[in-house]
Amino acid sequence: MAEPQSLGAKIKPASGFSHLFHIALMALLPAFIFVFVRLHFVELAVALILLSKWRMLAVKPRHWPANVRANSVDIIVGLSLLIFMLSTSSGLFQLLWAVLYGVWLIVIKPRSDTLGVSAQALIAQFVGLTAIFLYWGAVPTYVLMILAWLICYSSARHFFTSFDEPLTRYLSDAWAYFAAALTWILGHWLLFYGLIAQPTLLLSVISFSLAGVYYLDQTDRLSVLLRRQLIFVMIAIVIILLTFSNWGDKAV
Repeated sequence: MAEPQSLGAKIKPASGFSHLFHIALMALLPAFIFVFVRLHFVELAVALILLSKWRMLAVKPRHWPANVRANSVDIIVGLSLLIFMLSTSSGLFQLLWAVLYGVWLIVIKPRSDTLGVSAQALIAQFVGLTAIFLYWGAVPTYVLMILAWLICYSSARHFFTSFDEPLTRYLSDAWAYFAAALTWILGHWLLFYGLIAQPTLLLSVISFSLAGVYYLDQTDRLSVLLRRQLIFVMIAIVIILLTFSNWGDKAV
């Protein structure tokens, strides 16, 4: 069942000068965040991202939980890209992350079709997991487990909003529990492939594959052969990652 739309989705202009003005305002958000990061005003950057979602609380309190769920992937992406900006001292790379945040806000986030919503969920999960392991990789494992649970639950819930799925809550809980359990296990042997942590890569491979199977099935484009191929590729990648990882001196 689809989540209730936030107030912002109802009042967003669709065309004309108001639409252009709305795009210009959205483009200012990553620009201000970039400036705050360069000036080392990190708290202001975080506050600006959160304040940009003020409309989700501009309704009766009973609607707040639904609006928070509906806007959670946007918050995850915003905070994650901010973390990426903080992880480098290069102004050029910080500007690149700010531009990508603008692309998210202007191009990706407004899409409401099935493919667009699915892409939003998968992007939010990937950047969210990447950010927490990159920035908080040294914190206790249970903290990583809680953060992974929140990110994967929000992303799964968002993914199912564009489908008439009666088991949305159950499937979202199941995926979040799996992500938390995997994080708990691999968090004790936390490996990185460049900047990508092993739990992020494994959860992304599994979720992208399962989401692809689900999407194709819901759109009547999934054949038995294609399903077998997708599952086989997913299993093969997981086995390769686990087999050829250097486990020798990573136990803690």
